[in-house]
Amino acid sequence: MHNQNKIFRVLKLISILKTKPAKSIRQIANTIGSTERTIYRYLDLLSEVGFYIEKNEINRVYIESDENDNSQQFNQEEVLLLKQLMLTVGKKSKLKDTILKKLYINSDIQINSTHLLKAHLGKIIESLAAAMLNKKQVVLKKYHSINSNNITNRLVEPISFTDNYQSLVAYELKTGENKYFNVERITSVEISKSNFKHMSNHKFDVPDVFGFSKKNKEYTIEILLSLRAATLLREEYPMSAPLIKFDKKKKLYQFKAKVNDLKPITRFTLGFLDEITIIGSKEFIEHLKKHLEKLFISN
Repeated sequence: MHNQNKIFRVLKLISILKTKPAKSIRQIANTIGSTERTIYRYLDLLSEVGFYIEKNEINRVYIESDENDNSQQFNQEEVLLLKQLMLTVGKKSKLKDTILKKLYINSDIQINSTHLLKAHLGKIIESLAAAMLNKKQVVLKKYHSINSNNITNRLVEPISFTDNYQSLVAYELKTGENKYFNVERITSVEISKSNFKHMSNHKFDVPDVFGFSKKNKEYTIEILLSLRAATLLREEYPMSAPLIKFDKKKKLYQFKAKVNDLKPITRFTLGFLDEITIIGSKEFIEHLKKHLEKLFISN
């Protein structure tokens, strides 16, 4: 919240300084809800990034606003910096989302802020995007894999992001496979000096709602969820949102989808056994039964 308020006050200060008439430091401090000392610090910051702060004959400050002067427009680097600052704000912020949406209009860098849940994700996505553009191999440092249950470095050739920037599609050199890597599980990215060497093997299959690519089999699952379970499913797996429908007769939420791996929905269901009713499929039910049986195996 502190970062959010600070960014908001700086943006508001720019607007106040460009709005006639010129104002005293005290007036600005009262308008923004800050101290005069803080306003002086913000003015120094604005001067450092290129804004020309002027004073009139009675020491009231302002920024000369000229609609035809492009020097007062945010350039791409400034827009990107503001985005990075906004990404340090917590994920549940209406103000942050509003500001980011306005910034996106001025930039060709399309990042869905809803799925950038941690501050470092902005830098990770930028590094991966740069590697894709320059066709450079990268090392995904300390990648946390749920499937293998370990933390390792992965040397890959990044191909693309999924539509919501939740996952990275990349060709892994060690396994010779195209895989999906959850962006949130990447600790950092190291761009290699080596160029792509396996572009002929690059392949991008549209993943299922849980981020898994199609391998050998596809499963159809259908479940009924409570409001709480449906809300958490949307938050944990945002691509599931369009497939969650409210059933007025049953007063429950219905989720039906084709998936490429049963593990994610199985883990989720086990956490909400008293709030989920399984309608199908038989394969999903059998898979879930096997996991439940393991819970009751005696030593």
